Amino acid sequence: MENYNLGIASLIGIGFISGIINTLAGAGSTISVSALMLTGIPAGIANGTVRIAIFLQNIVATSSYKQQKIFTWKEGLYFALPATLGAVIGALFAVNINDLIFERILGFVFLILFLSMITKKKSWTETKTINKTLKDKIIDFIIFSIIGMYGGFIQLGVGFMLITGCVTRGGFNLVKANAIKLFIVLCYMLLSLFVFIYNDMIIWKIGLTLAIGNMLGAFIASRFIVNWGSNILRYIMICFLFILSIKFIGLFDLIYSYF
Repeated sequence: MENYNLGIASLIGIGFISGIINTLAGAGSTISVSALMLTGIPAGIANGTVRIAIFLQNIVATSSYKQQKIFTWKEGLYFALPATLGAVIGALFAVNINDLIFERILGFVFLILFLSMITKKKSWTETKTINKTLKDKIIDFIIFSIIGMYGGFIQLGVGFMLITGCVTRGGFNLVKANAIKLFIVLCYMLLSLFVFIYNDMIIWKIGLTLAIGNMLGAFIASRFIVNWGSNILRYIMICFLFILSIKFIGLFDLIYSYF
């Protein structure tokens, strides 16, 4: 397949795991991108290729959540429009920042979210009504435009940022925030994909094969989390945030260096 040592079964398996993680919390794309890079695919092309799988995965997940009446189009579009604008800008320009520095910053952000989820349970599991002023709406637009720009650039870990934004700025519980997160990514992924397609940064056979697993994982995960609710999703996110925070901060490398 495109001269890379990748089997169809392994790609579907990687996509399946990635789809579950992306739908339950976020950062599942880390697995897909890392797997593709390990076979020799350049980082930029791996980043572009997995977006096909993510786009199709989110069609399945969003459709499932809508069938279960988890969110409304109005709620989703409120945050999706600024995020999509930011994502298109992010996909057009490169980030001039050292990868190691960026990973460390991301690690500390994830650590803060991890601590917040442990100490402020109610703010993550209960839906709140927020009356928006014009100032609030402007702040929302700026925040989600910035998150969208990051998603357009890299995508990895953007799910946690979107969920946090939906909880803190929208007052949603984790299940609704997660559903809206997937709808937001679906909206901006469609437009940002054109940038990667135009620049020939997608390996179609690999991306579409991954997508089979991603879509299956997304369908199963979206049904599972609605049945179990916000508390289960909170525990899942706590686990992922803890693992990702110590990874990006560099503790894994530090521990590995001693063995």
